[in-house]
Amino acid sequence: MADPNFHDVMGFNPATAGEVIYEDDAGDTTIPDIQKITKRNNTLPIHGSHVTMNLNPLVLENIVSSTYYKNFLCEVTTFQQVVDEVYYNVKHLEPWERGTRKSQGMSGFFQVRGVGAGGIISSAFCLLYKLFTLKVTRKQLVSMINSTQSVYLRGIGFMFIRYTQPPADLWAWYAPYLDDDEEVDPRSGGGEKMEVGQMIRTLLTKLDWYGTLFPRIPIPIQKDIDNRLREHGRAYHGNYDNNWDRNAGNGRGPREDEPSTSTSHHHHRHRDEPRRPKRCHHHQKHYHCRKHRKKCPSKAKKARAEETKATGDTHNKSNSTEAV
Repeated sequence: MADPNFHDVMGFNPATAGEVIYEDDAGDTTIPDIQKITKRNNTLPIHGSHVTMNLNPLVLENIVSSTYYKNFLCEVTTFQQVVDEVYYNVKHLEPWERGTRKSQGMSGFFQVRGVGAGGIISSAFCLLYKLFTLKVTRKQLVSMINSTQSVYLRGIGFMFIRYTQPPADLWAWYAPYLDDDEEVDPRSGGGEKMEVGQMIRTLLTKLDWYGTLFPRIPIPIQKDIDNRLREHGRAYHGNYDNNWDRNAGNGRGPREDEPSTSTSHHHHRHRDEPRRPKRCHHHQKHYHCRKHRKKCPSKAKKARAEETKATGDTHNKSNSTEAV
């Protein structure tokens, strides 16, 4: 016989043949406010485009033209069918299947990040967009991100939030999962395992996701998120960083509070003395450019000017000698 609390946990009332029970207790602190279900908030708000889901145009074009989406997902009409597809077919969370992105040999416009010749779109992104077309409810989204059956179902739920929910609500959605230690490997082909909490931090702080882009978060909201992340890190880790700094010197050379026998300039420099830059200001701007690292244009310009001046002086001196 089923547990008498089973129907309550799953959100159904056995006396009403499956009618949804809505969570409307404002004083319940065990459930995040944004995950509380009421009759008025079960329909999710959509931030941005109500057609494209804010997806990159190339990604969206490949989704709707893919065989998987046209021949199979178009016939899928229920949320549970999508959940089953995620459970059996999703093995990563990248937009493209491994080795299919045809970006080599392109030039000009096609080298812009997120724009290119495309490739084979992943099942994850096809199902992500299918959920959008089915108009997922708050209750369904909450069941996804709290799933115990598939970490990829959780990942798709978190990405759905990032693409569709108002930026002001992102922290409320993600904050309860910052310390979630369940492992997920979002990379196609594997090899990049991370905790769900780390994935959440990436969604909150980065725009790029394996070659495609998330919607931009307004600067004031992004600053607030960054501050909250720092506060959360300090509260969670406590004095870990300080303890690590104190012990970092063990076995790696002399500690700062011990006398050093080194005669190098580094150990004798006064700590308040500013460190001289190893590169000029121009190199600091273009540190990624090999050409600029080898030869600074400003120095080269100065050298050419001095060479021209020296050549001019020699030429004038020669003319003066001939005149005499």
